[in-house]
Amino acid sequence: MMTILRLIVEFFKTGLFAVGGGLATLPFLYEMGEKTGWFSNQDVLNLLAVSESTPGPIGINMSTYVGFITSSVPGAVIASLSLAAPSIIVILLVIRVLDKFKGSSLVDNVFKCLRPASIGMITAAFLGVCQETLLKLDAFAGLGTILNVINWKGLVLATGLFVLMRKWKVHPIAYIGIAAAAGVVFGF
Repeated sequence: MMTILRLIVEFFKTGLFAVGGGLATLPFLYEMGEKTGWFSNQDVLNLLAVSESTPGPIGINMSTYVGFITSSVPGAVIASLSLAAPSIIVILLVIRVLDKFKGSSLVDNVFKCLRPASIGMITAAFLGVCQETLLKLDAFAGLGTILNVINWKGLVLATGLFVLMRKWKVHPIAYIGIAAAAGVVFGF
């Protein structure tokens, strides 16, 4: 029962403050994994890869997975609902008062402040993924050379996919498939 209550609190908080979409939930997931021990940073990256390649919003996919690994099907349902609940509540409140504040400069200013916060959270998620996938900071601490810090296979794969994306405009699913195949072949 305590795990279910913790899922509600953690995912409600994530849903409330992760403005900007699924990638904005990543910093919250890293913190949640460290605090609760439910999953590691590597698990978050695996979860992100699966969530990106399956239908549905990333945040909901990730909350469903975490809920499932901690408390089976009830946990999956509760974590997903807890993540979505703040958005639903805010939307209902906004709809209720929208006509009153349509031309309000205060509302405009609040949204102007949310944009940089959202960009910051998505940037933090991007940098966290880059750090986990392209850098091996523990190798630097152990051996002390910069060449040992870089995950060369990951860097080559990321660069190759970037070049392919710039050169050929094909559906993103093709790139997901290429990355998945490379991950299997090269043992990522």
